[in-house]
Amino acid sequence: MEYLIAKWLHILSSTLVFGTGIGSAFHMLMASLRRDPAVAAQVVRQVVWADWLFTTTTMIFQPLSGWYLAHLMGLPVLQTKWLAWSLALYVVAGLCWLPVVWIQIRMRDIAVEADRSASPLPPRYFVWLRWWIALGFPALFAFLAIFYLMVAKPM
Repeated sequence: MEYLIAKWLHILSSTLVFGTGIGSAFHMLMASLRRDPAVAAQVVRQVVWADWLFTTTTMIFQPLSGWYLAHLMGLPVLQTKWLAWSLALYVVAGLCWLPVVWIQIRMRDIAVEADRSASPLPPRYFVWLRWWIALGFPALFAFLAIFYLMVAKPM
């Protein structure tokens, strides 16, 4: 029963981090492309909040629950290839996510200031948006590969 509860929590947590990431990315991109400072300010505020609430907690919980599951299964994490690759890809995703959090905070501040001053979103907002997108794709593909490895356990 302990294994099933741990596995369920691990799967639930991975669903939450992936779903929050995809939903936030879509919502923030669409709001940014509208070029309306009020809309961008509101949406980016929500995305920053969602990242702290959902993504941060699940990014911490995922490796801990995964390590615990491997322990319950008697699998040596670094000697089990699919687990080692999953962990490496998770590090890649995390290294992409950390600057994205900082970028989102910058974008939020820029959008809030533009909204307050009733000015359009400045070009630097869109420079940060391009960086945000560029870092999002490797994280997305890393998570997709991790999902594959977790289900298929090919190695």
